Amino acid sequence: MNVAIVKYNAGNIRSVANALKRLGITPELTDDAERLSKADCVLFPGQGEAGSTMAYLKSRGLDRLICGLKQPVLGICIGQQLLCRHSEESDTECLGVFDVEVKRFQPMRHEDKVPHMGWNTLSGLRGDLFKGFGKDEFVYFVHSYYVPVNPCTSAVTEYIVPFSAALHKDNFYATQFHPEKSGSVGERILKNFLDLAL
Repeated sequence: MNVAIVKYNAGNIRSVANALKRLGITPELTDDAERLSKADCVLFPGQGEAGSTMAYLKSRGLDRLICGLKQPVLGICIGQQLLCRHSEESDTECLGVFDVEVKRFQPMRHEDKVPHMGWNTLSGLRGDLFKGFGKDEFVYFVHSYYVPVNPCTSAVTEYIVPFSAALHKDNFYATQFHPEKSGSVGERILKNFLDLAL
């Protein structure tokens, strides 16, 4: 299987590559339009700041490329947020695959810490990423911004407010959490994603 990871100025991309290697897949890290277009599936992971990351994507033409992909695409963390319409982070216009605005967590109580870091449960699971899952699966988060619950939400987590832990629309899938850091649960999610290309 030909699996591509979008190469851009984001952190934490290598850990996704390593997680795929544990599943027997050696992905290609590339920003080449033709290679990304021909891949069986594409991952768009990373950690970073929305404004500078979108500027980088636009400078390489990767914004138009990602929106036009027809194979299964998985956005992870900043990848999920950039697939949305707009982010409050640096007042950034994003890719617009999901028609929703990314918001910053606003602490309500003293114990509400931002960023949200650590393990939390998923609820309201639906769609192919969560095939074979039960209730109260735990996954790992690190983020200060969140996607509100919307019609494309395929999993929900609650921290300060309920938010979209995962999204799905057509061939685009996304997770706010890091499957590559979420142990056996994350490994199953990545395998379910890869199975979409079979």
